[in-house]
Amino acid sequence: MKPKVILSALTGVLLSAQVMPVANAAIYSNGTATATFNVTLTLQANCTITATPLSFGTNGVLATALNQQTTLAVTCTNTTPYNVGLDGGTVAGSTVTSRLLAGTATGNTGTTVGFQLYQDAGRTTVWGTTQGTNTVAGTGTGSAQSLTVYGQVPPQATPKPDLYQTTVTATVYF
Repeated sequence: MKPKVILSALTGVLLSAQVMPVANAAIYSNGTATATFNVTLTLQANCTITATPLSFGTNGVLATALNQQTTLAVTCTNTTPYNVGLDGGTVAGSTVTSRLLAGTATGNTGTTVGFQLYQDAGRTTVWGTTQGTNTVAGTGTGSAQSLTVYGQVPPQATPKPDLYQTTVTATVYF
């Protein structure tokens, strides 16, 4: 027996309609046809780099070396060779071999504090931007690789109290 649905119109007239059960929906049995398509992705050699700040903290007289470290995270496509370089910073006159922090207070912007960035914990190999000479080389794995930057403020004549800073750019060459 097929179910019936009775509908009520605004005029009060009852209507009757046959409803086809879902089980009797169209089923096709004349055969099938298929198609295939390619799915592609081209990966190019690529790298990204991130850095965390380096702080030498709050100090008084610069009579002894201040040593601190920070990290860089380099992510390169698997098997991609790379080099990471660190520039001299944004202070006028600062170079890779003679890095400077500059005072930030009004009237103290020409006052500097010397510091250096190294590739090793012994602080013997300066980290620069010349590939094959003073950069750090590696090969990408497809995951982030951590590189440690070792910083030092050597003993020196202590300038007047202030916040001394610079911005160093880390570049990954690939």
